[in-house]
Amino acid sequence: MRPRRTAPFLVAVAALTLGACATNPVTGKQQVALISEQQEIALGQQGAQQAVAQFGLVQDHELQRYVSAIGTKLAAQSERPQLPWSFAVVDDPTPNAFALPGGPIFVTRGLLALLNSEAELASVLGHEIGHVTARHSVAQISKQQLAQLGLGLGMILAPQLQGLGDLAGQGLQLLFLKYGRDAERQADDLGFRYALQQNYDVREMADVFAALQRATEGQGGGRLPNWAASHPSEPERIAAVQRRVAAAGRSFEGTRSGKDDFLRQIDGLTYGADPRQGFFREGQFHHPELKFQFRVPGDWKTQNSTNAVIAVSPRQDAAFQLTLVPGETSPEQAAQQFARQQGLQAQAAREEFNGLPGVLAAFQAQTPQGTVEGYAAFVRHGGRTYQLVGYSPQPEFANNDRTFRQILGSFGPLNDSRILNVQARRLHVATLGSATTAADFARRESPGITPEQFAVLNQIDDPNARLPAGALVKVVRGDRP
Repeated sequence: MRPRRTAPFLVAVAALTLGACATNPVTGKQQVALISEQQEIALGQQGAQQAVAQFGLVQDHELQRYVSAIGTKLAAQSERPQLPWSFAVVDDPTPNAFALPGGPIFVTRGLLALLNSEAELASVLGHEIGHVTARHSVAQISKQQLAQLGLGLGMILAPQLQGLGDLAGQGLQLLFLKYGRDAERQADDLGFRYALQQNYDVREMADVFAALQRATEGQGGGRLPNWAASHPSEPERIAAVQRRVAAAGRSFEGTRSGKDDFLRQIDGLTYGADPRQGFFREGQFHHPELKFQFRVPGDWKTQNSTNAVIAVSPRQDAAFQLTLVPGETSPEQAAQQFARQQGLQAQAAREEFNGLPGVLAAFQAQTPQGTVEGYAAFVRHGGRTYQLVGYSPQPEFANNDRTFRQILGSFGPLNDSRILNVQARRLHVATLGSATTAADFARRESPGITPEQFAVLNQIDDPNARLPAGALVKVVRGDRP
């Protein structure tokens, strides 16, 4: 057996770790932090731009101002008031909230729909502020960087943003950093404290967790990313809130709930997926707002985001993507820009797509994973140029050639008035004129959802519970497209 020798890069790890400790603003203890506060802020700002591009913002100035004012007030009394904090509502129907390094915080309209008061919203924002003040993302990034030390110490020692190597280029991965359960518990505790400092009724923090639990159960354990994933269970978090309330040793009379103000702000909020921004039905994609449509095979997996429509074959050997070309670029100019990319060879020719002028290019591209082959179409419609790209690994291209041509050939104007006029379902706040059960009221006044969904939306334990006259409730109006 040979004598054990310390590997040189482990020595470097130890030296770097000892030299890269910082005082945690919340605990006052030393922690490994391989990025500076300036880099933390830069990463967060980059991630925020990409989050807005990915999800889009809810187009409601008053609602954005309302959420920002609450978050700014909470952050100003935190351990890191000097950060460039920002708070925004993103246009996503999934109940979620997330914080980026250095201060950007987002909450989805899907989560706002589940909440019932300003105090609940304050506890959500406080929780996300807690992740930032306790530098949880910095700790996670530092762990990732330490794990990569054997691949190149220099990229960690570089002082600027680009010194973070691949991480800075991955952008949206920042939105999905998974914290440990201890970090989530600490964020809950900080959120409770920040909300209490601003005189919110922190007992309502438990209602947030109960609402998320009902929503998860109502979806059969469906997806609630980030907020629910890797977190302690809702019953555990509810019990922890109750312990904090008891430990506070004070009366909560006079604390702020803000239910009426909150409900007024979300009155008219889009509920669920917005069909005006495009939707798939049996392989056919319709975009009522931009008035175009196309078809992909019915068994392909599809995704419609703010800046792209994507479809992938079941075997994952073929993919299609539609994006909007920026500015006033013509199809010819867009094709030329596409062909100038490094490692790409293309042959292009003018072509019509269901009466729309365009350019079709057959291309090959060299990638680190091998040669990719496909078609790129650039089509002018409604004063905009669309880029449609179908591609697969070169060995699989022959099997997918016909499918790509069918997809591209299906792109054209949308003329069906029933689809063009489809509208999003919206939340509305109603006042009960007389006492009734939640289920009866939902069937009569909220046909857009089931009585069970109505109960979840209004944080009611039992759809058959009796509601008093004068109660404010959320209803959903509009048919599911």
